[in-house]
Amino acid sequence: MNGSTLQMFAAECAEGLPGTRLEHPFGPDWEVFKVGGKVFMLMTEVPGRPVVVLKADPGEAHALREQYSHITPGYHMNKKHWITVEGGTGVDQKLIGELVTDSYLLVVAHLPKAERPVDPRTYGTSTRAAR
Repeated sequence: MNGSTLQMFAAECAEGLPGTRLEHPFGPDWEVFKVGGKVFMLMTEVPGRPVVVLKADPGEAHALREQYSHITPGYHMNKKHWITVEGGTGVDQKLIGELVTDSYLLVVAHLPKAERPVDPRTYGTSTRAAR
């Protein structure tokens, strides 16, 4: 998957999640996806390369960086809790869909219960159990 396709698919995934908003607080070069006012995904270009920046569990983020050469520490974010994904070998729609959803659920889990658009423990369990 190339970088442009990566961003297009990641945006489609994010827009399909309940309560998601797209904002441009850092200017037109950054697309920022939020849930409950909190960021779960950013998209921009890092010198000519389209990237997607996502929140990730620290242990999983480390494992992803070890497994995929196109996943690196979060660009301009906390390197322990965020990852940057570029298009390339091994980066496919299934992986991107899972990473976007996981990022979203990590953020939702830290929202006050009354502000959660979904229950992060059960959202998508029928499709996620198949992993």
